[in-house]
Formats: sequence, structure tokens, C-alpha cells
Amino acid sequence: MSEVTTAWKTICKVDDIPVQGARRVQRKMGPQVAVFRASDDRVFALLDRCPHKGGPLSQGIVFGHSVACPLHNWTIALDSGEAQAPDVGCAVRFEVRLVEGQVLLNQVELDTLAIDLPALVAGPCSKVA
Repeated sequence: MSEVTTAWKTICKVDDIPVQGARRVQRKMGPQVAVFRASDDRVFALLDRCPHKGGPLSQGIVFGHSVACPLHNWTIALDSGEAQAPDVGCAVRFEVRLVEGQVLLNQVELDTLAIDLPALVAGPCSKVA
């Protein structure tokens, strides 16, 4: 039986992500992916959507290995995507590799995970008749 080889996509340099901040990755389909850098230079990737109301996690405050959603302050663990109790829910997590200062994401996951969800749209809503 042959081993399946995973394709990895280079996203950016670790230094391109602000310490305790995030960078967004656009995909062909589905919502963007948020790539986070903790103060210890560990890098994590989650769907840029809070499991509560869909807030953009990339715009949240990163502390330790967590991010606070900017909409309702839910705390999401960056390593698992799990909401901190008493809140319940989970953001989709993406596998990350660091190679020689470059951030790589699993191409299969980018192409398949949560692609059925609509992308978030910022700005004023249009009135539906």
C-alpha cells in the first residue's frame, strides 16, 4: 500500500504575520483562513469565522494560544479551534507546517474544508424586498 503524499502550499514568511496577530488567506471557495502568530512564534490556522455568530477571528485579539472574537469576546483555542467554557463550539482548524521560516498549509484542507460555507461579506446590508 502506498503512502498518500500531502501537498503543502507556501502562504507567507512567519515574519509576515504580526506577533500576536493574524493574516488572512483567500481561498477559491468558502471563507478565508486566518493564520495566527503567537508571542512564542508558534503559528496556527483556523477558518476566519467564530463558531458563535461568524465573527472574523483574524480581527480578534491574540493572547497566549487563544484569540478573542471581536464580536462577542468568545475565546477560541488556536491549537484546537475549541471555544472556552462556558461557551460551546469549534472553529475549523487547518494543519500548519513551518519550514525554514515559511508558513505552509495543507493544500487538500484548503481545497476541501468548510468550502460549503458562504464567505463573510463586510459592509452595509442591502434591503431585501
